[in-house]
Amino acid sequence: MRRIRSNRLDRFRAECINHRMNTNDAIRILETLVAFDTTSRNSNLPLIEWVETYLDGFGIAHERVPDKTGKKANLWATVGPKDKPGYILSGHTDVVPVDGQDWATDPFKLTRKGDRLYGRGSTDMKGFVACALAAVPEMLKRDLKVPLHLALSYDEEVGCLGAQDLAAFVGTVPVRPLACIVGEPTGMEVVIGHKSKRSFVVKVRGRNCHSSLAPLGVNAVEFGARVIAKVRDIADRLAKQGPRDELYDISFSTAHTGFFHGGVVLNLVPEESHFEFEFRTIAADDLDKLTDEVTSYARDVLEPQMKAVGPETGIDFHIRSSIPGLDTAPDADVITLAKSLSGRNAHSKVAYGTEAGLFSEVGVPTVVIGPGVIDQAHKVDEFIAISEIEKCCAFLDKLMMHASQ
Repeated sequence: MRRIRSNRLDRFRAECINHRMNTNDAIRILETLVAFDTTSRNSNLPLIEWVETYLDGFGIAHERVPDKTGKKANLWATVGPKDKPGYILSGHTDVVPVDGQDWATDPFKLTRKGDRLYGRGSTDMKGFVACALAAVPEMLKRDLKVPLHLALSYDEEVGCLGAQDLAAFVGTVPVRPLACIVGEPTGMEVVIGHKSKRSFVVKVRGRNCHSSLAPLGVNAVEFGARVIAKVRDIADRLAKQGPRDELYDISFSTAHTGFFHGGVVLNLVPEESHFEFEFRTIAADDLDKLTDEVTSYARDVLEPQMKAVGPETGIDFHIRSSIPGLDTAPDADVITLAKSLSGRNAHSKVAYGTEAGLFSEVGVPTVVIGPGVIDQAHKVDEFIAISEIEKCCAFLDKLMMHASQ
C-alpha cells in the first residue's frame, strides 16, 4: 500500500514541477486530504505522514511538534532561506464529526457536483491546506528572498489545542516570522480580528435527601441554575451597555449556556448537576474579569450557603477551552499585504475563534483569510466552490511573487 501511495506521489510531483500551480493540483491534494478521517477524536498522524512523504519528495525538511500522547502532531516546514523572517501559512488538519448527519455523498470521499466539491473538511479547512501544499513546487522554482512556512495543527475544533504548542514552538524559532496567514474560510475576505473565547465545564456537588426534607439537602440543580442565572445577567448587561465593535456581526461580547443536566426524579433533592457555558469577548472587554465575576459569585456567595448545610458540597469549574482573541491593526503591514494580494479594500472581524490569536500572542502579526464560507463549516454535505480554490491559488501565487522580490 505504501509503495502504491509513493508511486502516486512521485507522478504527482513530476506533473507539478512542469507547470505553474493551478487549481487541479490543489483539488487532487484535497481529494487525498478529505479521505483521511481526521475527526478530532482520531489520530491525525496518517495525514501528517502523507504530507511528510510529499515534502520529502521535494527535499523539504520538516519537523513534528507532537502532543503528549504521541498520537497526534503538528507539522512545521520551511521553504526558502531559513535565516530570514518570512510568512507562515497556517491550517488545521482536524474536522468535526459527521455522526448523525445524513450526507448525500460519502463525507470522506471528495465528490464533485458542478462547480462544488463535497466532503468533510473541504471548507473547514483542508481546502486551504491543499492549496498551500499544491504551491510547494512553485515555491521551489521561485527564487524566494524570504521563506514561506507551512504550519499544520491538530485539534483546532476542540479548542485550538495543537496550535497552542505550535505557536509556542514558533515563539522559540531563531528567526521570528514576519507574519502569519491563517486560512480559515472567509471567502478570501480579509479578517483582522476575532473574539476571545473561554468555555467552562461546571460540576455542582449537592447533598441528597427526600424532597419532603428539602431544607436538609443541598439542591445541585437549583444552585447550578443560580450560576447560570448569573451568566445570563452578565450577558444581558453586555448586550445593553457593554462596549461595541461594529466590525462584528454581533458587536458586543456574549455569554451563553449550552448544556445542563441534573437530578433523577422529582421526589429526590438532586445530589449533582453539571453544565457548560462560554464567554466570547471583543477586545474592549476583559475576559478574565468576566469569568472571575462568575467564579467569585459561586465561591463567595453560593458555596457558603451550600457548605452551611453540607461541608462536602461545592461548585467546581474546569476550563474546557480558552482561545485568545485577534485584534490586528487595520494599517498593519500584514493587513495591507493581504488586501493587496487578494484585491480587497475592506476588512472585517468574525465571531468564531481561530488559532490566529495564539500566533499574535507570540508576537507574529496575523491575518485570517482563506477559501470557502464559514456557513458551510460543520454542516451536512459540506462543500467548497471551485472558484474559492481558484481565488486561493491566485492569492498564494501573488504571495510567492512578493516573497521573491
